[in-house]
Amino acid sequence: MKRQAKKILKSVFGYSSFRDSQEEVITAILSGKDTFTSMPTGGGKSLCYQIPGLMFDGLTIVISPLIALMKDQVDDALSKGIPAAFLNSTLDPDKISKIYSRLYRNEIKLLYISPERLAVEGYLEKLQKMNVAFFAIDEAHCLSEWGHDFRPDYLFLTRIRDTFPDVPIAAFTATATQKVQDDIIRILKMKSPFTVRASFNRRELNYQVHPKTEVLSQISAFIKDHPDESGIVYRFRRKDVEKTASYLKTRGIKALHYHAGLSKEERTKNQELFNKDTVDVMVATTAFGMGINKNNIRFVIHGDLPKSMEGYYQETGRAGRDGLDSNCILFFSTGDIVKQQYFIDRTEDPGEQVKLKNNLNSLVRFATINVCRRKQILEYFGEEFDGNCGKCDVCNDTTEKVEATVDARKVLSAIARTNEGFGINHIIDIVWGADTEKIRSRNHHNLKTFGVGKDKSKRWWRGIISELIGQQKIFQNSERYNVLTMNESGKNILFGREPFYISGATANGAAKGGHEKTDRAKLFNPGGPADKALFKKLKQKRTELAKENNVPPYIIFSDKTLTNMARLKPETNEEFLYVSGVGDKKLEVYGPHFLPVIRAYLAD
Repeated sequence: MKRQAKKILKSVFGYSSFRDSQEEVITAILSGKDTFTSMPTGGGKSLCYQIPGLMFDGLTIVISPLIALMKDQVDDALSKGIPAAFLNSTLDPDKISKIYSRLYRNEIKLLYISPERLAVEGYLEKLQKMNVAFFAIDEAHCLSEWGHDFRPDYLFLTRIRDTFPDVPIAAFTATATQKVQDDIIRILKMKSPFTVRASFNRRELNYQVHPKTEVLSQISAFIKDHPDESGIVYRFRRKDVEKTASYLKTRGIKALHYHAGLSKEERTKNQELFNKDTVDVMVATTAFGMGINKNNIRFVIHGDLPKSMEGYYQETGRAGRDGLDSNCILFFSTGDIVKQQYFIDRTEDPGEQVKLKNNLNSLVRFATINVCRRKQILEYFGEEFDGNCGKCDVCNDTTEKVEATVDARKVLSAIARTNEGFGINHIIDIVWGADTEKIRSRNHHNLKTFGVGKDKSKRWWRGIISELIGQQKIFQNSERYNVLTMNESGKNILFGREPFYISGATANGAAKGGHEKTDRAKLFNPGGPADKALFKKLKQKRTELAKENNVPPYIIFSDKTLTNMARLKPETNEEFLYVSGVGDKKLEVYGPHFLPVIRAYLAD
């Protein structure tokens, strides 16, 4: 069984060896066990159910959340010679009828459907006539209310076990805390599942946090430093999405926007243009997420603070899916806290309010504490990491530490002298010496700390408070209108028993002189030098073929495969199969197009 799986791995997918945990998951599925797999984006989850799907005699049903993602997955499977199809609302009745005919003739191995279609009355019973071998649930975190993207329609999947008691179920997700994992296993009624939690460490991602000052020009400057690279810019509000996309266009950047307020047709059109590399940048809300199967995204920029660590991890995970170095940039200001707190305060469910508040605090700590970014992410998901990753701004010393003990004590003194009874804005007004009715009516202008920080801006004091919150020296008491309260560590600073440091970015009030340009050599060095000029020619050929076949370029070959091709420079069919990502079907279909390009280049 393992030998056959490895043979398929090479002949169909073009890889010589399995990646972390893939072989164990495939073996468990083939033995008929229920499985739960938490594996990072780009970790090869789809291969874990595609190989068993090819080896089982019957049909594999893949539950996929978005129509656009389904189409990409099927296009990718078909390009490898895998008999696959999808059923959704984009197909006309004639095409649906033809797919059912093929299903009844056992001509399809992988069928992608949405949870909404599965929930149609009698549909599960209809599947009973199709010799279903197993179910694969993609984006399984949608099942859990504790996940970052809960989908009520997914709850219907609990009926799969009742209708197919002996058919194995495999659940896959790129982000899942232990609580989410337990939820998924319970809802799907899994029987003693084989569980795998692969490392969440995306080594190819470089995490950076910069203070948000003039965010549009900051975003534009970064993109200008990374020409001809695909990227996503996430914004919190729809109007900011549109504003950002318009601004980038005026700067000569090929950008489009995407949010739930657009028509379905416009969203589909914009996504296809982005997938096909017609535009370089997509500016979007988090509505632009799970449907992205594009593997050559080189950067993800967050212009605003995300809603949760799960969401941040999932969204940054869109970058570098081909394994090449990619950047994840977060622009942060304390205004983001206020913006999210506004929505949290208007949430009626107390339990949901606490959850949202915890999510916000996790992200604020991530953005403000001078601790390895990767260490913070991994520890959130229960994975130990020593730090010193060398791939984040903290570890690379691009965020200096500046002592701010005196100013922290001024803020803490104001909190203490007002009996821990006021929020951020009022404390800032006291330290800064603002003349407001609220201060006068409470005689706070007579406090010893009133006006002690007049020499610095309100932005500065907001930054100090933000760092105190982020470093867990003080916290906002959600049960008392978010008043600032000190803990023991905060009192240690107040009474001179402990120093306090802030990031150099906060101290300077602005990012330190722009961004370093990406070392282009890194992008073209998967273990040896790749020929950049040849890579460019191969990329041009890929674009040409993609247009002819009306598919995204990465469906033909990923950037990583083209990079490997430009390094190895194969001239024969046999040599072409040594390229990572080239299997028998890819050789048959695309070898005649790419090999002449390589031969002509070498001849020149």
